[in-house]
Amino acid sequence: MWRFTRDRRQLEELVQDVFVDAYMSLKSYRGTAPFANWLNRIATRVGYRFWKRRRRTTNQAVALQDWDAFVARDEGIVESHEAAEFLHSLLAQLPPRDRLVLTLLYLEELSVAEAAERSGWSQSMVKVQAHRARKKLKAILEKSGKTAIVE
Repeated sequence: MWRFTRDRRQLEELVQDVFVDAYMSLKSYRGTAPFANWLNRIATRVGYRFWKRRRRTTNQAVALQDWDAFVARDEGIVESHEAAEFLHSLLAQLPPRDRLVLTLLYLEELSVAEAAERSGWSQSMVKVQAHRARKKLKAILEKSGKTAIVE
């Protein structure tokens, strides 16, 4: 759930929502797949709903003010924590659906089939959505004049 928010309080609420949803949906668990897969799918849906709600309620603009410091590091060495935070700031500018597919494929390193299973989409939809999301991410970087990371 850490992929969906960096705020500890919101993270705790999301985890609680996952367990409430799992408890309420326990009757729908068929037992044909591992329980962890079923729970992961619920967690993904809870996180996706969180992003949709958050986007609706706040029109937040995520600043790229730290970009210059990010790029100007000595010899291009950047701590992984800073890189992760920068990546999350970029992803926060995408619509929830695009953010979800990129998170599943690149941050959680799932295969297309696993991402399709987790999101409830078909494999072809995951591929199309990922292509569109990458184009939008590239446009965000180009619009801000920060294209070095795209290459």
